[in-house]
Amino acid sequence: MKKNVNLKIVIIFFVIGLILILGLGACYILMLNQIEDIGTNQYNIELIESVNNQISQTKLIVIISIVIYTLISILIGYFVLKAVVSPMKKLIKSAEKIASGENVKLDENIQNIGAVGDIENAFGIVTNELNQKLNEVNRQKRQIETILLHMTDGIIAFNMGGQIIHINPAAKSMLGLNDRDNTFEKIFKKLNIDINIEKIIYLENWTSSEQRKNVGDKYVNLLFAPFQDENDRPAGVITVIQDITEHVKLDNMRKEFVADVSHELKTPITSIMGYADTLLEGEYDDETRNKFLNVISTEARRMARLVTDLLTLSRYDNKKVETDVTSFDLGELVKKCQEKLKFEIEKKGHNVECFVTASVPPVVADKYGIERVVLNILSNAIKYTPDNGTIKVYVGFVYNDAYIKVIDNGIGIPESDLTRIFERFYRVDKARSRELGGTGLGLSIAKEILDKNKGSIDIKSKVGKGTEVVIRIPTKK
Repeated sequence: MKKNVNLKIVIIFFVIGLILILGLGACYILMLNQIEDIGTNQYNIELIESVNNQISQTKLIVIISIVIYTLISILIGYFVLKAVVSPMKKLIKSAEKIASGENVKLDENIQNIGAVGDIENAFGIVTNELNQKLNEVNRQKRQIETILLHMTDGIIAFNMGGQIIHINPAAKSMLGLNDRDNTFEKIFKKLNIDINIEKIIYLENWTSSEQRKNVGDKYVNLLFAPFQDENDRPAGVITVIQDITEHVKLDNMRKEFVADVSHELKTPITSIMGYADTLLEGEYDDETRNKFLNVISTEARRMARLVTDLLTLSRYDNKKVETDVTSFDLGELVKKCQEKLKFEIEKKGHNVECFVTASVPPVVADKYGIERVVLNILSNAIKYTPDNGTIKVYVGFVYNDAYIKVIDNGIGIPESDLTRIFERFYRVDKARSRELGGTGLGLSIAKEILDKNKGSIDIKSKVGKGTEVVIRIPTKK
């Protein structure tokens, strides 16, 4: 049951005052006893009058002291109520609400008053709640630090003076920073970026807050944003660094692709238009006319192959290619492809040998797509191997994959070009490729087909010694 602390305090002060007043009363009684013991002679009469005066003064002092002390006790009790007890009551009520899960401010108006024991309990409750809140804050802090530590984007926080408050490893790596790069000015002066922290903070709406920069072999995007403290006053700037190298490369590839397509289409169209206009301008003998028509037909077919390959790649990019996955014998497929290219092989006088090195289980894939890949690889080996060359084809099985290995002794591919041969329209020798009728899309299509069939393709080559191509395709389990 709660007690009235205010009343208790008033009573305590009143009792203390009463004890003091009773002490004065005891002095008064002692003075009366002293008068009784004094005689009635002239000298004693004067002494008695002096003592009576002292008694009267003492009585007056006692009465005034009682009144004043009573008033002081009431005032002290009221002060204690307002300055100590009321805040304690508010603290008790707030602690009870916090314990029940409510979000309250500790200074809200409270009505019920508690005893000293309740105040102690309140302090215990508040202490426990504060400990829980501090543990929660520390846990959230560790989570944020862990997130920032492992983010792929760089984060740098600066205070109003431009000093670093926080920086994660990704930011250091992307911008190539060291321990001496510890201020806003030093970091962005090193990167040759003309930017001012005051403009970002105070002129955010009038200042560009995003910049793209080339740092070494990387392209990064820098985003600057001011942040505020709990009083909504500017507190500093956060810089977010994003690695956009791949985006820039893809954008450049797109531009190169458009330029290559335009160039590849322009060349045959120009030839067709030139020969056609020549035929229309005058009359030629049958031999000349047939020669011109043959060029027109060749360029038209070349353009048709290019458009067909582009459409094929587009369908693979948009996942619109419908594949007919079946189980088939890879060795038989390779031999059929060799038969289809028999005319080209004989024309160049190549010695082509096909070996099935083991009992190869049936493969599970799109038979038409795999056939197209094999024809492309064999065709390349035939084209880029000088006359009377040697081409060996091996069909085997390793682990869960069947493989086709094509080895030739052709012109080979420079090591610097091996990483780019699967790019669209990329040619090692552009003039030779056009002369042989290549579109520059064959290997790109082959890789797309194998990726869709969960296969792979690897190429090793040395200039002047030949090329080795290995195709892997999953077998039927």
